[in-house]
Amino acid sequence: MNPPDNNQDNDPSTPHSHLPTLPPQQSNSNPNPDPTSNSPFPSSIPNPSFEQMVSFSAPKKRRRGRSQRSTSSFHPLPNVGVLRQDVSRSNPGIGDEIITINKEATTEALLALTAGFPADSLTEEEIDFGVVPVVGGIEQVNYILIRNHIISKWRESISSWITKEAFFDSIPKHCISLLDSAYDYLVLYGYINFGISQAVKEKIPVQSSKPSVVIVGAGLSGLAAARQLLRFGFKVTVLEGRKRPGGRVYTKKMEGNRVEAAADLGGSVLTGTLGNPLGIIARQLGCSLYKVRDKCPLYRVDGKPVDPDLDMKVEAAFNRLLDKASKLRQLMGDVSMDVSLGAALETFRQVYGDATEEMSLFNWHLANLEYANAGLVSKLSLAFWDQDDPYDMGGDHCFLPGGNGRLVHALAENVPILYEKTVQTIRYGADGVKVTAGHQVYEGDMVLCTVPLGVLKNGSIKFVPELPQRKLDCIKRLGFGLLNKVAMLFPFVFWGTDLDTFGHLTEDPTNRGEFFLFYSYAQVAGGPLLIALVAGEAAHKFETMPPTDAVTRVLQILRGMYEPQGINVPDPIQTVCTRWGGDPFSFGSYSNVAVGASGDDYDILAESVGDGRLFFAGEATTRRYPATMHGAFVTGLREAANMAQSAKSRGIRKRIDRNPSKNPHACATLLADLFRDPDLEFGSFSIIFSRRNPDPKSPAILRVMLSEPCKRNEDPVADQYSNKILFQQLQSHFNQQQQIQVYTLLTRQQALDLREVRGGDEKRLHYLCETLGVKLVGRKGLGIGADSVIASIKAERTGRKPALSSSGTKSGYHTLSKEKYHKLIRQCMGSMRSSMETVIIARSKVTRRVNAGSFTHI
Repeated sequence: MNPPDNNQDNDPSTPHSHLPTLPPQQSNSNPNPDPTSNSPFPSSIPNPSFEQMVSFSAPKKRRRGRSQRSTSSFHPLPNVGVLRQDVSRSNPGIGDEIITINKEATTEALLALTAGFPADSLTEEEIDFGVVPVVGGIEQVNYILIRNHIISKWRESISSWITKEAFFDSIPKHCISLLDSAYDYLVLYGYINFGISQAVKEKIPVQSSKPSVVIVGAGLSGLAAARQLLRFGFKVTVLEGRKRPGGRVYTKKMEGNRVEAAADLGGSVLTGTLGNPLGIIARQLGCSLYKVRDKCPLYRVDGKPVDPDLDMKVEAAFNRLLDKASKLRQLMGDVSMDVSLGAALETFRQVYGDATEEMSLFNWHLANLEYANAGLVSKLSLAFWDQDDPYDMGGDHCFLPGGNGRLVHALAENVPILYEKTVQTIRYGADGVKVTAGHQVYEGDMVLCTVPLGVLKNGSIKFVPELPQRKLDCIKRLGFGLLNKVAMLFPFVFWGTDLDTFGHLTEDPTNRGEFFLFYSYAQVAGGPLLIALVAGEAAHKFETMPPTDAVTRVLQILRGMYEPQGINVPDPIQTVCTRWGGDPFSFGSYSNVAVGASGDDYDILAESVGDGRLFFAGEATTRRYPATMHGAFVTGLREAANMAQSAKSRGIRKRIDRNPSKNPHACATLLADLFRDPDLEFGSFSIIFSRRNPDPKSPAILRVMLSEPCKRNEDPVADQYSNKILFQQLQSHFNQQQQIQVYTLLTRQQALDLREVRGGDEKRLHYLCETLGVKLVGRKGLGIGADSVIASIKAERTGRKPALSSSGTKSGYHTLSKEKYHKLIRQCMGSMRSSMETVIIARSKVTRRVNAGSFTHI
């Protein structure tokens, strides 16, 4: 027997997957689909029924390695027919009637769900993009119908580049603007026209026309982002520390004695195929997917099969305990964030008593759970360990014949990747970025960091300036676990070809994850390949176990199972043992929600910093699909779009900065428009800021409205300022029942602090002028710097949800009493610039009320 290799490449191995509330079509789970078919389903599988499309098997985290109970829950879709009520007028406008594109609105809504879109509302991403002028209403319904239709049509021919013009005949002319916004959004964020087909490749320009971008890491997220950015026209440089692309997705060729096989030592299983973008890539390559069969027999410590009835009994009991744990966290509320899932399960499992075999089975299920999460149950959050289950993508678990390396190499083709470039420092600032790898420095306009969470936790990369504290805290809170494998190439298949998985029990609960599950790759690897998994605490012990000892132990288990059946277990031809925990480019396998963390931490890790200079992608930056291969891929598409948007906003600001004096009226108009829908509004104060930049130090613009109708009179205060023109202007406007608008620049954090000041506008103004020491000025007094802030905010938002007042409702302008008005004036006069410009706006408030009851469901 040849000695095993000690492999050092990373393994998020079989990440789990998810998606919104319902799981529709687009499946590649059939072993032999026709890659040339235009159907969104494999050719040998008929288009699923409505019930099939909206039914699920057991929650993802429970069925990871082994497909457990097949209970399904039916989630009825809202009736699309409700939308078809005729509310048209004689001359229909964009928001006057619900359009009819075809009779497949329900099916198209289901397909859109597989891409992550809710059936009857917009995503936050869409709202930020401004896909509709007004959030809510018939326009939004028509947009959703158009969006779903575009996705469905592209899914019918995923190797083609679908154009906007292809929809001109099916979309009413008065809705062309909605078609424009839906199509542009879907293309930018990679929901359509993505991948490695020839039609997509032809859209990559020969020469770059946009700024340069540095991408750290050539894993799935880095490759997805690189391909998109190249197509957008950016100059891209990818820095990869390894000698190969793929990161934690690694297919190794094993061979010997004229036998060979492709072993996935990293991410291996496509978990959920309904809409999985990697399934779409596989179809573009002409590859079929192989469904992992449900059959998974278990073997006792002595090698004898576990009684099937006992197996089902313990499995059902284990799932009931998980349900009890779920109810417990609801009763505990926020306290459950500080309690582990393992502690809750340990409390409940007393029902098993001392039955040895039942306890061994129970421990096997714990090992399977630790495999699903790449973490010890004693460290998983009771409150949020399964927070991503609602987004489960649905569909089968599948292998890609020949290994996932086929996807990696297709995505890496013609991407400018520099290998063996270990990044030590990332500097970012107003002038761009500088990435240091060894003795070389790579400069760019922006940088995308796609390194695993384990690398961030280890502090392997120094960020200058340091990352915001909220991001550092989330890096510390999130869990990053470990899964290892032993891959064995045998002379022949001795374990049979009627199953793809089988399990083994252990007596020692602390070692329950050691070789607890075996995957047969004989059907897809090209040879007799068997892989044993090591999860939980055993995965950490395995890091220091000599490879020869590990293989010897695995063979003892296999021979204990099969030799009593009269089956000879030969020595393997070649073996490979992974060591993902010690890999300096990963320091682990994939992320999980540890005690004290939540799904919000995934969002925080995904936030860009440095005013659109430093971006983050990878499986640990998506709360919907963490720990999955497709999750990593979609975050690359997401950040490519965000970087393109940031570059666009920066370009607008630069143009304004170059010609500041030519656009005073335009900026004033923009400012007035933006303040019609402020981000914060309380009392007479309104604030706007960038919603895409959560940095507390990012700029915000404050407006204070002062107004009060009254009769002309002489006020002693006027005598004190009789020689000050500004006060005369204020008094004049005050007497004329007009509104006075004054502004200042704040940081986002200062704005939030101001909102928390109690005591009304008087106290807030005192805090603003005395505590913060800011100056209130007119529009012109804000200066050129504010123009770029205004342009940046305008560039990122068009449609927006109504801002809420501190009471939770849309607030109007507040009227001050005469006494308070004069007191406010006296307090702020000393800080106001003599050059202050007064802006008088007679504003009539128009509220558009929309009855959502007739169109909230599709």
